Amino acid sequence: MSEPVALVIVMKYMTSRSLLFLFIIFLVSCEKDIDIKLDETKPRLVVDGSIENDRPPYLVLSSSLDYFGELSPDQLEASFVHNAKITITVGTRVYNLREDSSSLGNGFLYYFYTTDFSDPQNALLGQLNTSYDLKIISDGVTYTSTTKIPEITRRIDSLWSEPVSGFDDTTLARLMIKATDRPGYGDYIRYFTKANTDIFYPGYTSVFDDQVIDGKTYTIQVDRGLNKNVDNKDEDIYFHKGDIVTLKLCNIDRNTFEFWRTFEFNFQGIGNPFSSPTTVTSNISNGALGYFGGYAVQFKTILIPR
Repeated sequence: MSEPVALVIVMKYMTSRSLLFLFIIFLVSCEKDIDIKLDETKPRLVVDGSIENDRPPYLVLSSSLDYFGELSPDQLEASFVHNAKITITVGTRVYNLREDSSSLGNGFLYYFYTTDFSDPQNALLGQLNTSYDLKIISDGVTYTSTTKIPEITRRIDSLWSEPVSGFDDTTLARLMIKATDRPGYGDYIRYFTKANTDIFYPGYTSVFDDQVIDGKTYTIQVDRGLNKNVDNKDEDIYFHKGDIVTLKLCNIDRNTFEFWRTFEFNFQGIGNPFSSPTTVTSNISNGALGYFGGYAVQFKTILIPR
């Protein structure tokens, strides 16, 4: 008799008192404190960079923060990396990016790097089927990355809404899409949604490949994009009757897909003791964290009937 089968048989005939006794013994045996000393690590450069067709590049540079440290607006603002030298090369043409900032209210500034529109000769806008080589020099260290804005290969055929039941809120509606994937594996997408005057948010799971739907026309529900910095309820994946909804569907390259696939897998496993640890895949060289990704973007907007 194998050990797992024998264990099932023994457990089946144990009394509830015996189970309780074993449970107490287990708790007592686990009372010893374990002091784990974590190695101190130097802050690493974090890159959040992207470029879309017909849009300028957009990069945010910051320093990684202590995982167990306190987080405050002042610490976040202090984490931005300034005075970096950033260039993007397209073919033989080199474009210099400049640092800029935007106010988020309450005196908090958000810093980023983008193209310098004051110099028309240096203005860079993304184009489909084009590769981009990124170079960052910060504190004497050079970091590089390459991405591509691919062709648009996943077409939105139609978009519509359907009513949702089972919730107290009777105004809920699900967004449905009919789309077509071109034949041939290797097409990757990421999607975002916007409702009314809100900003675009990515879906809880926002990236997909074409392993299952290659070359097919398919119909599927599109979950509402979510702000992952707040707690979300089950019904938050739906929209509401009367909403003006815009779907932003993006073809991406494999490196961008792998970064977001591993990032979202880790995010969804936070607090789950049974999840397997996965390394978030960066496409930035020299030990930096984050990514630089190209997006081939298309939009579709509908009004959900009341």
